[in-house]
Amino acid sequence: MRSPRCTPAGVGLPNELPLPCAALLATPRGPARGGRLRAVSFDALGTLLELEPLAPRLQRELERRFGRRLDAERVARAAAAEIAFYRANHLVARDCRSLEKLRENCARVVLEALPELRRGAVPAQRRLGTVREALLAAISFRLAPDAVATVQALRTLGLRVGVTSNWDCDLQRVLGELGLREFFDVVVVSAEEGVAKPDRRLFEVAHERLGVRPDEALHVGDDPFADLAGARLAGWSALVIDRDGRYPECLAAIRTLAQLPPLLSRI
Repeated sequence: MRSPRCTPAGVGLPNELPLPCAALLATPRGPARGGRLRAVSFDALGTLLELEPLAPRLQRELERRFGRRLDAERVARAAAAEIAFYRANHLVARDCRSLEKLRENCARVVLEALPELRRGAVPAQRRLGTVREALLAAISFRLAPDAVATVQALRTLGLRVGVTSNWDCDLQRVLGELGLREFFDVVVVSAEEGVAKPDRRLFEVAHERLGVRPDEALHVGDDPFADLAGARLAGWSALVIDRDGRYPECLAAIRTLAQLPPLLSRI
C-alpha cells in the first residue's frame, strides 16, 4: 500500500479541550447557507485514511528480523513513543532528504525503548537500520470505506475538493498508491508549508490554492482541535467526522463521510 515510513497519527486531542475548542464543539457552524459553498477540504489520517494497528505489526517485523520474542506491552509503548515523536517533529520532513533523517530518528526512538534488541544476533552497526526496516514495513494505510464514493459525489456536485493535512512530504505518493490522489484538486501538506493545523495559515494556503474565499470553503476532519477550531479560525465552515461518537456534545458533526453529499446537495 505504501513504502513504509514513520506515520502521522494526526494532531492528538488532549484529555481536556482548550476552552475555545470546547466552545466550538457546541456551536453548530457547519456549511453556511448564507454564502455559496465552492470547495471542500478533508483531513487525511482518521478521515480519508486509516492506519493499520501499528504495535502488533511492529512486533511481528521486529521478531522476524531480530530472531527473538518480544513483550507485546513493551512494543506497544515503543510504538506509542515513536508516534509521539513523529507528531512532534514531522514538520522537518519537507523533502526526501529530511524525511529520511526523520525516519532514522523515529527508528532510534524504537530502539531506545526496546534495549533488549541490543542483545540480539544483529550486529551493533546494523541494529538501527534493521529497526528502521521493521518500522517502515509495519506501517500500512487503508482507505476509509466511504472515502472514494464521497469525494466522487462531491465532484459531481461541481465542488472543488482538496486535502489539508498534518503530514510529511510523502503524502502525495501515499494518496497516489491508494488510488485517491486523482480525485483532488489540491493537496496541502503541513511539512511542505512549514506550518501545521490548527494554525490558520495552513488553511489560508488551502483556500488560496483552491481558488475560493474562506467563506466558500468547508473542512472535514476527525480532530475538533486541529480541524474544527483551526478551520474556523481561518474563516472556514467546518465539520467533525465522529465515527465512534466521541463528541456527543458537538453540534457540527457527522458520523460518516457518506452523510456529506446529501447534506451539501441541499445547500
